[in-house]
Amino acid sequence: MISKTTIDNVFESARVEEVIGDFVLLKKSGSNYKGLSPFSDERTPSFMVSPVKQIWKDFSSGKGGNVVAFLMEHEHFTYPEAIKYLAKKYGIEVEETQQSNEEKEQANERESLYLVSEFAKDFFHNSLRKTEEGKAIGLSYFKERGFTDETIKTFELGFSPDRWDAFTGHAIKQGYKLEFLEKTGLTIVKEEKQFDRFKGRVMFPILSLSGRTLGFGGRILTSDKRAAKYLNSPESDIYHKSKVLYGIYHAKQSIAKEDNCYLVEGYTDVIQFHQTGIKNVVSSSGTALTADQIRLINRLTKNITLLFDGDAAGLRASLRGVDLILEQGMNVKICTFPEGEDPDSFAKANSLEDLSVYLEENARDFVNFKASLLASEAKSDPVKKADTIRDMVVSISKIPDVIKREVYIQECSRIMDISEEVLFNTLAQLLQKDKRDAGKKLPKPMGLEVFTPEKQAVKKVDVQFELERKIIELLLLYGNVEEDFEDLILEADEKGEIAFKPEVVKSRVFEKIFLDLQEDEIEFANDEFKELYYEIINTLNQEQGLQLDTFVNQLKPEKATAVTHILMEEEKYQLHDWDGKDIFVKDKKVTIAQMVSETILNLRRHLVAKKIDELSKEVKEQENTENQNNLQDIVDYITLKKVLSEKLNRVL
Repeated sequence: MISKTTIDNVFESARVEEVIGDFVLLKKSGSNYKGLSPFSDERTPSFMVSPVKQIWKDFSSGKGGNVVAFLMEHEHFTYPEAIKYLAKKYGIEVEETQQSNEEKEQANERESLYLVSEFAKDFFHNSLRKTEEGKAIGLSYFKERGFTDETIKTFELGFSPDRWDAFTGHAIKQGYKLEFLEKTGLTIVKEEKQFDRFKGRVMFPILSLSGRTLGFGGRILTSDKRAAKYLNSPESDIYHKSKVLYGIYHAKQSIAKEDNCYLVEGYTDVIQFHQTGIKNVVSSSGTALTADQIRLINRLTKNITLLFDGDAAGLRASLRGVDLILEQGMNVKICTFPEGEDPDSFAKANSLEDLSVYLEENARDFVNFKASLLASEAKSDPVKKADTIRDMVVSISKIPDVIKREVYIQECSRIMDISEEVLFNTLAQLLQKDKRDAGKKLPKPMGLEVFTPEKQAVKKVDVQFELERKIIELLLLYGNVEEDFEDLILEADEKGEIAFKPEVVKSRVFEKIFLDLQEDEIEFANDEFKELYYEIINTLNQEQGLQLDTFVNQLKPEKATAVTHILMEEEKYQLHDWDGKDIFVKDKKVTIAQMVSETILNLRRHLVAKKIDELSKEVKEQENTENQNNLQDIVDYITLKKVLSEKLNRVL
C-alpha cells in the first residue's frame, strides 16, 4: 500500500497538462488545451485538458478524469502504478508497506504479463553487464556497433544466455509463474519441457509510450542459417507489433519539440541516431508500417520523414507507407542515403552537424521524390509514364485536405509536364470510385427503409437526472460565489389567488441551494448525485471554499470521473472556436443567480408534475368515495405548477 503522504505529494506536484503532453500533442485553446483523442481515430480535436481544474475529457469516447485516471485508461496502469509513475516523473520518494502474498495474487493477468516483462528486461540487462558470457559476447557486439555505455544503459540493452532455460529457470525460482512466462512468449513450452525463446541473442526491449516493457527483439550472433537473424516477441495481451514503435518512449518529447518524427527500419538505426544527437526517431521494427503506428506519431506531430537505404528495395518500401501516412492527414517527406549506407552506418560515420545538414538538404516532399523515382523507372516509355502519373494521383487522392490536394496536383503537373485539367479529372474519378466502394461496404441507407413508430422511438430524456446533474455542476463551479437572489415567497393576494412575492436576499450559491431543497424536503433520486451533493455541501460548509483539483483527487475513481464529465461539459464548446466565427457567447458568470433560481424552479415544477401524475393514477384506481380529497390535491398542485410555469415564462 502506498502511503497517503506520498499520494498527496504526487497530486500536489503532478500537472495534468504536462503528463498528458507526454502522450498527446496539445495546443492552447483559451484557458485550456486541446488535441486529438488518444482513444479513438479522429482528425478534428475533441480531447480537452483543463490546467485550472486539473482534469481532462475526451468528448469522442466519453472518457475523462484526473491525471491518474488518464494513466489508468491510456496505459492500463493500476491505481498504485499510476501513482508510482507520477512519483518517478516528479522525483517523489514512494513510501509503501510490504505487499502480502494475497495482495500479490490479486494482480490481474495483464498486470502479471507486465511484471514478467519488466523482470525479463532487468535479467537480460544484468546478464549483459555482469556476467562473463554477456560481456564477452553481447557487450562486445554492442561496442563493435559503436554504442557507448550510456547508450546501452539508456535503451536497457541486454543479452540472453546461450543455455536452454537460463532465463526460464531463474524466473521460476523467483516466483514467476510458467503460465505468464509462456503468454509473454519469453518461454516456449512443449509437452513437459520449457526453454528460452531468445536463447543466445542480444536483446532490445520494446517499450510503450509511458516506458512499460511490452516485448523484445532479439538478434542472433552466430551464423546459424536455420535461425532467424531477428526474432520478436509473439503477439500477447500487452504486445501488438502493429501498434508499437521502437524508441517511441525515448523520442516522444523530442518529436513534440521538433514537430517532426524520423521513421527508420531497425533497432540499431534508432539507437545510433539517438547517440549522435537526433532523438526524434522511431522504428517500425522491421514490420510493414501500419495505420495504428502512424496514429501513434500523429498524437505528437503532423510531420513524418521516412529514412531509407539507397537500394531499390528500400525505396519501394518507402512508397508503400506514404499513402497510409497521407490518409491520416499528415505531411510526409522522404530521405534516402548514399548507396551502401543505411541510417545506422551513416549516423555512426558523421557528426551531429553533418547529419542534421544532410537530412535537411536531402529530405524531399513525397511528390518530388515519387515523381523522380517513378520517372527514372519509366524513362521514355509512354505507357509506363502514364502509369507513373496515375500512381502519383492515387497518392494525392488519399489526402483528406482539399487545399493540399490541389497544391500537390499543381506540383505534379509542373514536374511531369502534364495539364492540371487532366490530373484534376483523374483525381475526381478516383475520389468518386472511393465513394462508391465505401458505399458498397455500408449497410442499406436508413432513408430507404420504411419506418414504423417503434423504429422512430427516441430515448426519453430523464428530466430529474439532468436537473440534479445541473445542481451538482452549479455547486462545483460557483458553490462559494455570493449573489443577490430573488427569493420567492408564496402568498395569497386579495382575491385569494396564490402568487409569488419577490424578496431579494444576498447568499452564497451553496447556501441558497441547500436551504431551498431542504425547505421543500427534496431528496436526490440519483444515488451517485446524492452522495456528491452532501460531500460538496460539507466541504463548502467546513472549508469555506472548494479547490476543484484537490476535491476531485480525493474522490474515488468512479466519482472523480463523474465529476469530470460534469465540469468539462461546457468546455467542449471551445472546440468549435465560436470567437473565430464572430459568435460571442455570454459569460455564464454574469447569470449565476438566474441559473440557480431557474434550476431549482424547474426541479420544483418537475416534481409537482410527477405528483399530479401519481394522484391522477390513484383517482382512476380508487372508489368514488376516496376521490374527493385527491381531486382537491390535484387542483392545488395544478395551481402551483401554473405559478411556477409563469415565473419560468413557460407555456402550459
